[in-house]
Amino acid sequence: MADINLSTQINQVLGKYEATVNDKVKELVDETTKEAAKELKSTSPKRTGAYKKSWSSTNIKTGARSKTNTVHNKKRYQLTHLLEKGHVGRDGKRVRAIPHIAPVEEKTIKKFERKVEDIINNG
Repeated sequence: MADINLSTQINQVLGKYEATVNDKVKELVDETTKEAAKELKSTSPKRTGAYKKSWSSTNIKTGARSKTNTVHNKKRYQLTHLLEKGHVGRDGKRVRAIPHIAPVEEKTIKKFERKVEDIINNG
């Protein structure tokens, strides 16, 4: 009888821990994507400023145990690949790449992973 009671108590504690960690990670997803969008606004190439100002983060899907957000350029999404990777211009010459998304992505992923580990370790 004591074993059943102990296992029930352990399951309750682990359930609370899981819910706490899950809620904190969901909040972290929002914070991280907002920070990434803000950083892209400051590091993106500027010609007229419209591309630079259009970065945003959006919640795509929220489940009981998951949350999916994306960082995207709302108005000038067509330029993201062309600017990041380079392209052939109208005159046939190669237009140089301006890598600005990949560095922010790498930095954001590392920061997110580190913070998730902290959440898991500290509850």
